[in-house]
Amino acid sequence: MTARPRRVTVYFEPEIHRVLRLKAAETDRSVSQLVNEAVRLSLSEDLEDLAAFDERAGESTLSFENVLKDMKQRGVL
Repeated sequence: MTARPRRVTVYFEPEIHRVLRLKAAETDRSVSQLVNEAVRLSLSEDLEDLAAFDERAGESTLSFENVLKDMKQRGVL
């Protein structure tokens, strides 16, 4: 069974709302479809970031101070 869409109130800055309406008209999609797509994309990127963090969890870390010292010793700074 497919879940029914939920109604929410979202407040856009006037310029963003205007551009959304124009894009919706140009692409023959609704503002809701555009917003859902944008949120889905953002959440997908978050998942990718979390996966990358998990992959690198076992890597050793360097302190900012040590990185700066190393860069200075190598003449980069």
